[in-house]
Amino acid sequence: MEIKILGTGCNKCDDLYDNVVKALSKAGKEADIEKVENIVTIMSFGVMSTPALVIDGKVVISGRSAKVEEIEKLLK
Repeated sequence: MEIKILGTGCNKCDDLYDNVVKALSKAGKEADIEKVENIVTIMSFGVMSTPALVIDGKVVISGRSAKVEEIEKLLK
């Protein structure tokens, strides 16, 4: 599984990253996690509002952070 956190390094972006790590641990899953801060790369995903969460190439959350439980459901 490949996960990308799209954002320019704001607090919400950091919160989303932390919650993804926690959700992976709770779900007993492993993934390659990458923080993407380059605005051109972020825009290439069609994301206009950050933070955003991309799982296996698909944007699943955009413009907000997410709670651990919500991310855990997305990982299944």
